[in-house]
Amino acid sequence: MSRKFSGHAVTRAKNLYQAYVLLLLGIIFLLLAWLLHPSTSEYPIGVMMLGIGMAIAALLNPYRLVIASWLTTLLGIAVFLFFSHRIPGGQVFPAYIIAMGVALIGIALMGRRGYIKAGAITPGIIVLLVGIIEALLLAGRTPNNFVPFMLSLWLPGIGLCVLGLLYMVASIRD
Repeated sequence: MSRKFSGHAVTRAKNLYQAYVLLLLGIIFLLLAWLLHPSTSEYPIGVMMLGIGMAIAALLNPYRLVIASWLTTLLGIAVFLFFSHRIPGGQVFPAYIIAMGVALIGIALMGRRGYIKAGAITPGIIVLLVGIIEALLLAGRTPNNFVPFMLSLWLPGIGLCVLGLLYMVASIRD
C-alpha cells in the first residue's frame, strides 16, 4: 500500500531533517573543540568549517542555506590562507574580495539553476557583516578573544547549533 504525501509535508520533513543535521554537526564541532583544543595559529579553520557544515546541510535541501554556505566557505578559505601565513598580510583584503567575487559568481549560477529566487538579500547581508567585522577589528573594537574564537571550532559548533535550532523552530511553525 502506498501513500502520497503532499509537497508541503515533504518540504517540512526535509527542513526538519536539515535542522537535525545542523544540530548534529554543531554538537560534533562543540565536542571536538572541547576535547581537542586545536591551535588556532596552526589550524585557523573556524569560519571555513562553519561554511562546510552549512554546505553539508544544504546538500539535504539546496533551497536553504546554499547562499550562506557558499559565501562563508569561500571567505573561510581566505581567512584560513591568511591566518596560516600562506598569503602575506598585505594580500588579505584582495583575498577577501576575490573570495566574495567567486562566491557571488557561484550564487548567480545557482540563481540560474533555480536554487535561489531573484532578489535574495543574503549575500548582501553577509558581505555587510564581513565589512562591519573587519572595520571593528581594524578599530580595535572587538573583545580580546574574538579572533581566536572566530578561528576555533567553537564558532562552527555554536553557529551550527543556533542555525539548527532556528531552522527547527521555523520548520515546526510551517
